[in-house]
Amino acid sequence: MSPTQPCLFCAIATGAEPAYLVLDEPDLLGFLDTRPVFKGHVLLVPRTHVDTLLDLPVGLLAPFLGAGQRLAQAAVDGLGAQGSFVAMNNVVSQSVPHLHLHVVPRTKGDGLRGFFWPRTTYASPDEGRQYAARLAAALPPPSTP
Repeated sequence: MSPTQPCLFCAIATGAEPAYLVLDEPDLLGFLDTRPVFKGHVLLVPRTHVDTLLDLPVGLLAPFLGAGQRLAQAAVDGLGAQGSFVAMNNVVSQSVPHLHLHVVPRTKGDGLRGFFWPRTTYASPDEGRQYAARLAAALPPPSTP
């Protein structure tokens, strides 16, 4: 990241760039991927800039993974998925150099094989908002230790 290349996910976290929000918490943000593997594909990011999992402060590790777990449950409860694919890249294949966890709704026979990720698009901004709203409504609250 450099001054000539601002971080897209930091811009989303500050509201400078639009996104379909699913999870909006003080330290974390979850929003729909604009090029989803399947509709309802969420990216979970820390609000503060963190390059990779190796850079994530220890204090955010449990909340970050807990939010990923809750988003995976929301894919089942809110979208009727049978399960999810949860993944993270560190440097290699990391299209935006800001830590992000992919939570992709899955259904048996959906065609996803290995790491070949076909991409789709939302038919309209309204369809994106509808998917975000369904996931947000199904999102369990954070657990308290």
